[in-house]
Amino acid sequence: MKMRRISCGVLILTFLFVIGVVQSFAQKEQFVTYLSLADYTAAIAGLNVPGDMGTEDYFKELNAKGGVDGVKVKFIGVDTRYDVARGVSAYKRYRTEPKLLVANAIGTPIGKAVAPLATKDKIVQLVPGDGEFQAHIGRIFVWGPTYQDAFAATVDWLLADWKKKGKTGMPKLGYISWDSAYGKEPLRGGKEYAEKMGVTLAPPEFFPAGALDHTVYLARLAKAEVNYIFVGGVDPTPTNVIRDAHKLGLTKTIQFFCDYWGPTSLGVGLHPEALEGTVIVSYYLRGDDARKHPLANLWTKYGHGKLEDMNEVYTIGMLWAMTYEAALKIALKQVGYKKLDGEAMYQAYQKLTGAERGGLQGPCAYSPTSRRGSWEVRFYQVRGGKINSISGWIKAPDAVSLHKF
Repeated sequence: MKMRRISCGVLILTFLFVIGVVQSFAQKEQFVTYLSLADYTAAIAGLNVPGDMGTEDYFKELNAKGGVDGVKVKFIGVDTRYDVARGVSAYKRYRTEPKLLVANAIGTPIGKAVAPLATKDKIVQLVPGDGEFQAHIGRIFVWGPTYQDAFAATVDWLLADWKKKGKTGMPKLGYISWDSAYGKEPLRGGKEYAEKMGVTLAPPEFFPAGALDHTVYLARLAKAEVNYIFVGGVDPTPTNVIRDAHKLGLTKTIQFFCDYWGPTSLGVGLHPEALEGTVIVSYYLRGDDARKHPLANLWTKYGHGKLEDMNEVYTIGMLWAMTYEAALKIALKQVGYKKLDGEAMYQAYQKLTGAERGGLQGPCAYSPTSRRGSWEVRFYQVRGGKINSISGWIKAPDAVSLHKF
């Protein structure tokens, strides 16, 4: 009887010891939080869904390897449906998450609405390409070159193309995009750059994000006798706009351009004839350039399908995560985990100048005086049903400084 009591006592003590060890390990495990305010079901889902898949997969890989100096990343993605009120509400709901250091507000209207809140909370906020955050330096960082810079780089490209074709005089440029803050952003500085370079800009055409037919807007640009048309919007919108242009016969005489969110390989596969010759300006690798990158293998590793079916925007998500990882490493070295907060991360992001991200994007341009994620763009063109590279990395002009924000 006495032996039984002793045995039971030993078992209880052993059990309590094991529980204590488990709890001790659990308490020692360290995490930081990354918040994505994304649209998974509405107008810009074509960007947000594959982008956040890339972010989450990269963090899975990172955590599996022990994280950053033992600190793992907790990913939280919220569907905003590209609605400002939902985006702001989601931010307020998660703003008190432990060690929330960065919020990626995907979508120009949502990014602008969340900015004052993130600034007040002293965390880092990421936004797609809004030039005003470069004009007014704060805690808001742009993913790559601003939309204005990309538009200006396109102006340079079309001028070279015009000269190459032996044309005389100066070309006329048309612009068509969503009737939204995003749709109008490239012209806030881009318009001034075009004028500076002697390019005439026809009255821009704006349409609702959900529009299914764009012929009336395109017809007006054709009547204005433009030589080039820059198409905004997140795919499938650009694909559908150029499809409608092709139906009107405009692609035979007018060169079409798209910005960062132009046709992906999926869109090209659906309308190869209509998109033939379309030029895309991009700050990240597109087409086979993206699929040949070693990190693209995460697409198949995490069960998303065949590599040839990978949406190139997947790699942008990895870029967000890679940049976060690099900044986290700096912040941990500077202040350690206990003192790690949004302010430390903010200081770290400003120290990423020149950081390389595996060739997926140009060198990081963040600094105390820069909120651009990079300066470089590349040009791609649809040929034979594929997105082909037609340039190396090119430094984009500074169009932001030309506009009064």
